[in-house]
Amino acid sequence: MSPAELPRADRPAPDAGAPERGAPGGLARAGSAVARLAGLLARRALLLAVLLALVFGAVELLPGDAADATAERGESAADIEARRHLLGLDRPVLERFADWMAALPTGDLGTSARGESVATLLSTPFPNTLLLGGLALLVTVAVSLALGCWAALRPGGAVDRAVSGSATAVLAVPEFVVAVALVLVFSQWAGWLPAVTIADAAGTPASWDMLVLPVFALAIPQIGWNTRIVRAALADEAAAPHVETAVIDGLPRHRVLSHHLLPGALPAITAGLATSTGMLLGGAVVVETIFNYPGVGSVLAGAVTDRDGPLIAGVVALTGAVISGVLLLADLVRAKASGGRG
Repeated sequence: MSPAELPRADRPAPDAGAPERGAPGGLARAGSAVARLAGLLARRALLLAVLLALVFGAVELLPGDAADATAERGESAADIEARRHLLGLDRPVLERFADWMAALPTGDLGTSARGESVATLLSTPFPNTLLLGGLALLVTVAVSLALGCWAALRPGGAVDRAVSGSATAVLAVPEFVVAVALVLVFSQWAGWLPAVTIADAAGTPASWDMLVLPVFALAIPQIGWNTRIVRAALADEAAAPHVETAVIDGLPRHRVLSHHLLPGALPAITAGLATSTGMLLGGAVVVETIFNYPGVGSVLAGAVTDRDGPLIAGVVALTGAVISGVLLLADLVRAKASGGRG
């Protein structure tokens, strides 16, 4: 009688010391995932370091320097030279950049051209910009998913054509044009929303309604971009065999969309939204200026005027870290989706 034919109580017990099947494979997959994650982090960090080096180099190429740009009326050449030495501007730019990068992992963003801590200068404006960009991203996700899915439910129909055409038109409009149009319609003509942002004692917007126009000025162009991505990703996924089988089986359209189309289209949708993060933070500089919003836009404008390399680099470093984190999250979502399919 073979072991398979023995009663359960009479079967030989498995060797307790023998490793479980699949355990080495699981460990190998986990190690491979960690290696991929480390590689992604290293590439993002390298790209950010190169970008920061370019920032320092670009500021160095501007006419004059921070000592000249921040000089007060009546200061002598000796005073300006003393400030230049105090700021370290008489040292080679590569040496200054190396010192700044060495202090960056500790959270030290250096000292501005006016002798203030860069981290302190950005402690309020940068969170304000993150709030503006984060709200705009949430609006972008909600509206683009809704419009893209609505169009995908009836491919080729009137709704699909209207959504696709509108998304293309909106995508071509810059943020500052959208901002001016929103101010004219909702502030000047209708009088519903304020056209400028007033900061309270803490340096944040004094009321929630001051966020509405800046958020939508940022979000509307990205809604157009991401609606097209969502619609295209769903159209590609609709050709998959399991989707065709679900349709043949007579499943309702909304169930085909939620259980068969969206899971497969998620990696492409996530990648599009991650790309929008950089566009939202970049466009925030222009939108903040139009609405007098207390973000990094005004800080960055003043830093360029002052030829303030550490302050400009501090803004770029924080913004780049946020964008890199979002892109890394999108990479992980894509990797997980690919692994699930495999």
